[in-house]
Formats: sequence, structure tokens, C-alpha cells
Amino acid sequence: MIHSILADKATRLYLILGGFFVANALIAEMVGVKLFQLETLLGVAKADFSLLGQEHLSFVLSVGVLPWPIVFIMTDVVNDYYGVRGVRFLTLLTTGLITFAFVMMYLAIHMPAEQGWWIGSSAAQGVPDMQAAFTAIFGQGMNIIVGSLTAFVVGQLVDAFLFRRIKRITGDKRIWLRATGSTVVSQLIDSVVVTYVAFWIFKDMSFPMATALVLTAYTYKLLVAVLATPLVYAVHAGVEQYLGPERAQAMRAAALRRKDEQ
Repeated sequence: MIHSILADKATRLYLILGGFFVANALIAEMVGVKLFQLETLLGVAKADFSLLGQEHLSFVLSVGVLPWPIVFIMTDVVNDYYGVRGVRFLTLLTTGLITFAFVMMYLAIHMPAEQGWWIGSSAAQGVPDMQAAFTAIFGQGMNIIVGSLTAFVVGQLVDAFLFRRIKRITGDKRIWLRATGSTVVSQLIDSVVVTYVAFWIFKDMSFPMATALVLTAYTYKLLVAVLATPLVYAVHAGVEQYLGPERAQAMRAAALRRKDEQ
């Protein structure tokens, strides 16, 4: 039976898209505790602006935004061919796997560390205590897991809902409108929830600085969504070629049926 399942192109495509979706969301959660300076990356002078009374702010982003474009594209492609139920299943599956990963990291942190060679094995690289470093990196996300997962689930479900509504109006035309339009709202929710919970509530970052981080992250995501539009069309073209025009059209039509929401 497994051979017949894997032989079905639609099933294989869903597994491939889902694999990238889950992997990139999990990676974003793991690396998201690090912040980077956008101006330094671009090789331009560091910005210096004020917001809500907080001076000397600049464009700082969480590195969790790096794999986000892949999640964005996978979400829209899955929504187009597998409907809201397809996105909802992957979202809930990813949430469960991220939770499992954090449980495993919590257990790993609290395992008694080897006090001989390992504890000081990276002293020459400026890390005198490997246990402290391990805890600092993998433990940073423990107190933001609820906010992070809430932002992810709500953002993805809102994206799927809006994507579907826009598609009902435009049909198969204007892929860019439903892809970017759904992102405008869903990523605002995601950026606000995860940033304020992660850095303002649990990390004692000032409210103006957290707000600047929200605006920077949201602006980045919108810019990427616009710039990734040709890639979205390219992925759709690849899917059409892989499935065949008739199968692809039938799947897109099925994804719009009302019963798909159940």
C-alpha cells in the first residue's frame, strides 16, 4: 500500500512541501533568539532614529526571519492546491514538532554535564564553560515558547483564511494579490505577538525598542513578500508541470470547495 501512496504525485508533492515548511519553521524557532544588524549586512551606515521617546534606534532583526520566505512560499502553494485543511494540518503538525523539540532541548539542558574535557573544550575559542553556553543558546527560547507558537499558529491560520477569501474573488488570476495580501495581515499579527512576548515581556527590552523591532521585522517581511513574487510564480509553474495541467486544475478547484473548511 505504501508504494501506491508514494507513487501518487499529489501525495509526494504534499510531503515535499510539508517537509520544507516544517524544517524552515523549526529552524526559525531555533535561531530566532539571535539579533543581527541589517545596516551592517548591507554595508551601509547604521541608522539613528527615535521612536516613542527611545533614541538611537536602528534596524535590528531576529535571524529567525532568514528562513521565513520559504515558509511564506510553501504556505501559499499548499493553500492553492490543498486548501485550508492542508495548511491547517501542517501548521498543527509543525506546532507539535516545535513543542517536542523544545521539550528535548529542556531535557538536554538539564542532563548533568561532563565536568572533564567537554566543559572547557572550547576555552581557546572564548567559551570557557560549554554547559553555560549550551544553556544560554538553547535555553533562551524556553520562556517564549507559548508566545512564539501562538504567533505562528494564529499567523498561519489567518494567512490561510485570507488567502482563500481573496482567491474566491479573483479565481486563479492574480497570484501575487492573494499571496501578498494575506501576508500583510498575518505577518503583522505574527511580528507583534512574537516580538513583544519574546523581547519586551520576557527579556526586559524597552517598549520603544521592541516596537522598532516589530516595525523592522514587518517591513522586512513585506519587502521579501513583494520581491519573492517571481519565485512564487516559478514554484507554481513547477507544480503545474509536475502534476500536469488537468490534475493541477482539479486540485485547485477542490481546494476552494466549502467542505474543505470542515
